[in-house]
Amino acid sequence: MNETILKFGYPQTLLKDFKYWVVLLRPLQVTAGSMILAYKENAESLAEVTPEAYQELTIVTYEIEQTLKVAFNMLKINYLALMMVDKQVHFHVIPRYSSIRKLNNIIFNDNNWPKPPNVLLAHNLSANDLNELKTHLLNCWK
Repeated sequence: MNETILKFGYPQTLLKDFKYWVVLLRPLQVTAGSMILAYKENAESLAEVTPEAYQELTIVTYEIEQTLKVAFNMLKINYLALMMVDKQVHFHVIPRYSSIRKLNNIIFNDNNWPKPPNVLLAHNLSANDLNELKTHLLNCWK
C-alpha cells in the first residue's frame, strides 16, 4: 500500500479492498460516513491511473453510494481529488445531507450544505465512535 493509504490509517480504517482501489473510513469525519477512496499504485496524477482501474472505479463508486444511502440516507455525494499534501491519487468521499444524521450517541451535521464541503471542518470522533461508525458502514455494505 502506498504512503497516502497508510497515512489514512490502513489497515485499521479499511472498509473494502478492491483490485486497484481501497476504501477507507476517513479518520476525521466531515459528514456522516466520510471516506477515502485511494488508488493502490504510486500514481500522483489522474492521468497515470490505468484504464483497468478506471473501469473498476465504476463498481467501487456504485458500492460506496449504495452503502451510504442505506447507512445514512445520503442525498448527494462529493468526490474531492485534492492531492496537495498526500500526493498519491485518492479522493475524499464526502456524503452530503440537508439535515442532522445520528448514529447512536454520535450526531453529525453537514455544516456547509448545500455549499461545497470544508474538509478542514471535521468531527474528531473518539476511537470507540470511529469503530462504531466503521461497523455500521460494514453492516450496510452491499
